Amino acid sequence: MGVKPKIAPSMLSSDFANLASEAQRMLNSGADWLHMDIMFLLSFSFTCRHFVPNLTIGAPVIESLRKHTKAYLDCHLMVTNPLDYVEPLRKAGASGFTFHVETSKDNWPELVQRIKSGGMKPGVALKPGTPIEEVYPLVEAENPVELVLVMTVEPGFGGQKFMPQMMDKVQLLRQKYPSLDIEVDGGLGPSTIDTAASAGANCIVAGSSVFGAPEPAQVISLMRKSVENAQQTS
Repeated sequence: MGVKPKIAPSMLSSDFANLASEAQRMLNSGADWLHMDIMFLLSFSFTCRHFVPNLTIGAPVIESLRKHTKAYLDCHLMVTNPLDYVEPLRKAGASGFTFHVETSKDNWPELVQRIKSGGMKPGVALKPGTPIEEVYPLVEAENPVELVLVMTVEPGFGGQKFMPQMMDKVQLLRQKYPSLDIEVDGGLGPSTIDTAASAGANCIVAGSSVFGAPEPAQVISLMRKSVENAQQTS
């Protein structure tokens, strides 16, 4: 397929009091990327216009971590106005900037351009209830995104159960775009990796299954081999 396996432990599942050492532990265990979930509660209004009901990593944390690692920081923004965060994350040292299609239907061309101008890799994510067809224009644009993140849980919280029905989206993407980086996030681990890999995912985000494992390197290796095996048989 021409796409390399990339295993990205989700730092949301790490010990935040020791973020730099946790990041290095994952890299020493064979991780390719470090996945950074960026969620902000943007409105406390009665209309509840926020994207997810949670608050986690922001640009200051990215900036602090960047001082301790040269790793690819795969930033997934679950925010209402992603355009507002391009410059802060560029300055902080983000490597990838993945925004949600649900929040960017009107301004994604400008958003993608600004992400690329900032030296970051643009990606688009979609929630489980969003049809896969909504991301096609972004992949096929003259100035396209370079990654599609298929959420296999509802965004906002870790530790949720993997939704296997989301693999239909992954299969459609892989058939349509053989060389695209396709990422999956949510409930990935030894019991679900084969399903995701056989569908065509090559970028694997895993949180508790890696950080909670006695030997994270074994889990990362298993997931990488699953992707490689699926690619060889496809």
